[in-house]
Amino acid sequence: MKVGRLRLGGIIDRYVGGLFVAASATALMLVVGLSLILFLASHLDHFEPWEDGTTVATLDVVRFYLLNVPYLYLQVAPFVTAIAGLFTVSRMIRNNETVALLSAGISAQRLLLPVLLGGLGATLAMVGLREWAALSIGPRRDALYDMLEEQRREPVFENVWFKDRYGDVVHIRQFRPATGDPPVAELLGVEVTSKRNDVYILQSARRAVWAATPQGPRWAVEEGTWEEVDDQKTRRPIGQLQDLEFTPRDILMSIKGQDRPLELSVLEIDNLARRDPDNTEYQTLLQYNLTFPLANIVLLLVALPLMLGRERGRQVEGLVGGCLLCVVYFAVDFVSRALGMEGTLSPLVSSWLPVLLFGSLGIALFESARS
Repeated sequence: MKVGRLRLGGIIDRYVGGLFVAASATALMLVVGLSLILFLASHLDHFEPWEDGTTVATLDVVRFYLLNVPYLYLQVAPFVTAIAGLFTVSRMIRNNETVALLSAGISAQRLLLPVLLGGLGATLAMVGLREWAALSIGPRRDALYDMLEEQRREPVFENVWFKDRYGDVVHIRQFRPATGDPPVAELLGVEVTSKRNDVYILQSARRAVWAATPQGPRWAVEEGTWEEVDDQKTRRPIGQLQDLEFTPRDILMSIKGQDRPLELSVLEIDNLARRDPDNTEYQTLLQYNLTFPLANIVLLLVALPLMLGRERGRQVEGLVGGCLLCVVYFAVDFVSRALGMEGTLSPLVSSWLPVLLFGSLGIALFESARS
């Protein structure tokens, strides 16, 4: 099947696509490598002995940085794609290939179709990688990060507040995700405030552990009480937290949402947003995680026309201009997201504004590109 005088998937498409894949590998090492160096420079204390004289195993440090690479990539993926597209066009201009193909009657838009398809692939890869990382490597990476940052072997979280799946407000004075052998999640000082049929219920316990029961895992408690806050103030002892829906993983997800919200996956944000529908931060991030991957395509549409108008030997100007546009996009994206998360802009507007603004500009530039 021919599209724009060229057979789809033909020699030209495979050649341009191959250039883009090679350029993507180069840009990936360049941008992600630079991000890794900057992260290392700002976390040099990871390699220093702890205050008690303990030395962290080198293997643990190396393992953390390897697990952290996908998260660094997700922060700069659109920039990687844009640079790869610019490198691809620059090489074709240097070899006079664009002149020959354009002179043969092939439009610039058709010539760069494989690059745009590569941007689409990067968009889908971002979405898939974020979800995969959250489910597979995320827990281990988070545990290593806590160990290196807080200088402790086992994570301990103080004064945790969140809402469970029913919207109940949970306050935990101390949360230990895994202690003992075998590891058991433990809560020290827990209070849960619920509302059932216009009656407020307060459940509290000195200690709770995540234990197996015939009905499935539940929070078994010590010195637990159930109190209905009404005229009679009914109060009775309990052996486990009742009518609640939260697990140790849910608590960690809530802590992550408070400390590192940009690392949440779409499924995690959706889960948190359902529990706390009035939280504008989660609503903004839910939209943002859907729109930010689209920057892979938007930045290509904006940056590539800057290269097509350049003569051989003047590609550097196009590269610099394309990179500056990417920087401007990320600046607008950052400001817009911040305004949305603090409630100044609606989640929908703050997340879609950069994509629509630069996308419209990119379509106009791409349509008028030299052909």
